[in-house]
Amino acid sequence: MSYQVLARKYRPASFQELEGQEHVLQALINALDNERLHHAYLFTGTRGVGKTTIARILARCLNCETGVTSTPCGTCSTCVEITEGRSVDLIEVDAASRTGVDDMRELLDNVQYMPSVSRFKIYLIDEVHMLSRSSFNAMLKTLEEPPEHVKFLFATTDPKKLPITVLSRCLQFNLKNLSPEQIVNYLVQVLDRESIAYDDSGLWQLGHAADGSMRDALSLTDQAISFGNNEVRDESVSTMLGSIDRQIVFELLEHISTGKGAALLETVAKLSDFSPDYAALLDDILSVLHRVAVAHAVADAVDNAQGDRDQILAAAREIPAEQVQLLYQIGLIGQRDLPLAPMPRVGFEMVLLRMLSFYPSGSAGNESPVVERTTSQQSASGSSSASPVAELMSAINGSPEKADMVSPDEVSLEKKVSVEKKEPAEKKVLAEKKVLAEKKEPVEKKVPVAKKVPEEKKVPLEKKVLVEKPVEKKEPVEQIEASAPPVSTDEQISRDLPALEPANWARILELLDLSGVTRTLAANCQLESVGDKECLLRLAEHHASLWNVSHEKRIATGLAGLYSRKIKVAIEVGETDVETPAQRDERERQDEQAKAVEEIQNDEHVQQLVENFNGRIDPDSISPLRQAEP
Repeated sequence: MSYQVLARKYRPASFQELEGQEHVLQALINALDNERLHHAYLFTGTRGVGKTTIARILARCLNCETGVTSTPCGTCSTCVEITEGRSVDLIEVDAASRTGVDDMRELLDNVQYMPSVSRFKIYLIDEVHMLSRSSFNAMLKTLEEPPEHVKFLFATTDPKKLPITVLSRCLQFNLKNLSPEQIVNYLVQVLDRESIAYDDSGLWQLGHAADGSMRDALSLTDQAISFGNNEVRDESVSTMLGSIDRQIVFELLEHISTGKGAALLETVAKLSDFSPDYAALLDDILSVLHRVAVAHAVADAVDNAQGDRDQILAAAREIPAEQVQLLYQIGLIGQRDLPLAPMPRVGFEMVLLRMLSFYPSGSAGNESPVVERTTSQQSASGSSSASPVAELMSAINGSPEKADMVSPDEVSLEKKVSVEKKEPAEKKVLAEKKVLAEKKEPVEKKVPVAKKVPEEKKVPLEKKVLVEKPVEKKEPVEQIEASAPPVSTDEQISRDLPALEPANWARILELLDLSGVTRTLAANCQLESVGDKECLLRLAEHHASLWNVSHEKRIATGLAGLYSRKIKVAIEVGETDVETPAQRDERERQDEQAKAVEEIQNDEHVQQLVENFNGRIDPDSISPLRQAEP
């Protein structure tokens, strides 16, 4: 008896046997039960997620002899013929091999004829995106208004290549990639039916390697059964896939957490004998660190689906939560920079050494010289081990305590001196505390003396200010008001301050202390009206994008400081019926430019040069001379 591969042997025959794609199945089941049938269905998704399988199940549901139902019997002649691929009323077309317009015309010539024995004539076109543009155009009219006895089922992995005119005539269902959990759940059912022994960890490796495709998972399972002599074991699957044992990841993290640099490099050297994929190995490290971080946050959220729950919880007890975040960030950046390394192994080793360098000191069995130096510095200063994130930030900010590099001889000497002089130092500290306690009272007496001197100096100064500029009202002033004292009428006239009127807006703008976008916005406004405490500005419509509430406040602050009174500013967008300051400046600039061009063109020397050398004057190269302000 010939062997049938698992991907074909266990192809689902009903919606209930499908794993995943619940969002598609629910829509189809409800449509079938309520007999709300569309004439064209489009199934999209990556390879091996069930597009063709769902289309064939839908064909059985439509043509089952028991009637249109979401649960076909599977035993009637129509269901058996569709399952075996010999139904005359189910026309399956491989669009990759029949892409021409002539093939499509030949296919559609028989659309008007009734089905031979079934209820519907169903056209199942796989990889429909391979059809040519002419083929799509040839089927548009038929696809929009087909006969009542015709149904179209399309499947494609690249819906972006389909014309929008075709997409608009179909019900589109996007099939999702299957998760590793869904794949492992289905593989367990298949292997139980086949009576094949397996390891959960081996199935998880297959689930991850399938990358969301159930067909790929079943094909890899076939290969694993053959490789493992009718067994699917973790070790044999790892060897077959060329992946690294997950235990190696925990071993590397253990060497980092204990500071064993020599053991870390030795483990990497052993791994290099198998020519591993260092990028995939770094992915595994990041995955484990993610699970450890989850264990720190919610320990019950860590499942044993991958058979490493105990190891994850043990790692969470050994590695602090903040250190997990730092290691994850270092690994993530290293993953990005791995392609830039001279060799993959060098880049991978540098990522591990960086993790080791920024791990907190004081671990047992520390063999790293970098960590030893940090421990010696902390013991000499008498402080506890700092957070690794704090050490990293202090190193970046250039902290003087950690910026100086200390040689091993200096560290050992400093440690020795601190041990020999421990008692005298303590006595010295006690003596200093005693002296400070005795001198506490005189120090307190000096404080009011120091404060008294400036108070005596401030009295005449305050009186002088009050005499020169008396302030009668002491009402609270808002931020929008100017902090300058009121200006008298005589001083205003002496300063030649223009009155706050629409006609003087250009002169007022020159006196306002505005800059940047706020000045540009004000220059493109006209002063529409002036009230007692409010000014209304109108902004030209083509400059409406400049408007912002903050600009209103800045203009109001400038006006309040100029006129020494509270002024509220409101800006509305609309047509400006008078010339704005910006328009005036542009007009003056154009006038100056035109005048400069005219003077150049009328100059006798220039005209003589043009005539002698058959030249011409470029107006864009002429700019008016501006006199520098004194």
